[in-house]
Amino acid sequence: MTDMPLRRGLIAGLAAAAVTPALPAFAQRGALLPDFADLAERVLPAVVNINVSGTARRTPQDRPRGSGGPQIRGAGSGFIIEASGFVVTNSHVVGTASRVVVGLQDGTELVARLVAMDELSDLALLKVESRRPLPVVPWGASSAMRVGNWVVAAGNPFALGGSITVGIISARGRDIGAGPFDDFLQTDAPINPGNSGGPLFNMAGEVIGINTAIYSPSGASAGIGFAVPSDAARPVVEQLVRGGRVERGWLGVAVQDASEAGRGSRGAIVMGVERNSPAARAGLRQGDVVTLLNGEPLETSRALVRGVALLPPGQTVRLTLTREGRPQEIAVQIGRRPPNNG
Repeated sequence: MTDMPLRRGLIAGLAAAAVTPALPAFAQRGALLPDFADLAERVLPAVVNINVSGTARRTPQDRPRGSGGPQIRGAGSGFIIEASGFVVTNSHVVGTASRVVVGLQDGTELVARLVAMDELSDLALLKVESRRPLPVVPWGASSAMRVGNWVVAAGNPFALGGSITVGIISARGRDIGAGPFDDFLQTDAPINPGNSGGPLFNMAGEVIGINTAIYSPSGASAGIGFAVPSDAARPVVEQLVRGGRVERGWLGVAVQDASEAGRGSRGAIVMGVERNSPAARAGLRQGDVVTLLNGEPLETSRALVRGVALLPPGQTVRLTLTREGRPQEIAVQIGRRPPNNG
């Protein structure tokens, strides 16, 4: 994006010694742009292609007599997290496919078994069997990423095979309306169809995000891609590895941003409390404004929902709130989120 102004500045500097071009900090220090070759060589063996096929599900009412559903084919990306053959991808990549084949960088193809999916986080866990230990990539901390940090997106765009693109973290905490736990990293590293489920790496070669969505009127990258942060994805994947299902914390309240309700600049205002819910048993009331969860500030109602969902059912937490203008603290034992509470 900045190469043209930089070139103009250098040309002006050569034409007139009195002109001092305004160069970026890295150029002023004499540093070069990062070289991603070593990183790519290290991580790409653990990045895989996901090819799916099968028959789309239909209800008996929709299915014509004597015929099945329409055939489906698709391709996405994924990455290996354990040498024994656990592979992470997006649930929307796998969908209702009856056959999933994982392609390695060396051309090896392995039939995969779907271990489990979690549609609320759009994550799926696959298992492949290999006679040799498979290459893996480690998780990193998405919370350590700052806007402007370099990132590398890897995957299988347009089903052409493994490749990488580079860019920066453009924004954090994006809500794109995909689900109740939206907290996406936004990047300008080109993400195209087929990249879904692929890893987003930091400069240490650690997975700090899972490429999930693009914002594009044409279907191709427009410089706005979104990744599930590793801090949200990793606990989900670990639960899928251990037991094949995800248990999320639940309060049983309907909430709204306090700023939208004219009740302050931050926090979540309780709009309703479900009967016999953890919130009801703890004494939360309609109109309470929750500002802290275990001492951590809550900027929005979505932050409360996400924060509670990440907690294990049965854990007791402290909610700091304002009730009728007075600060108050309430202990709540987190419940188990009902499966249909999406």
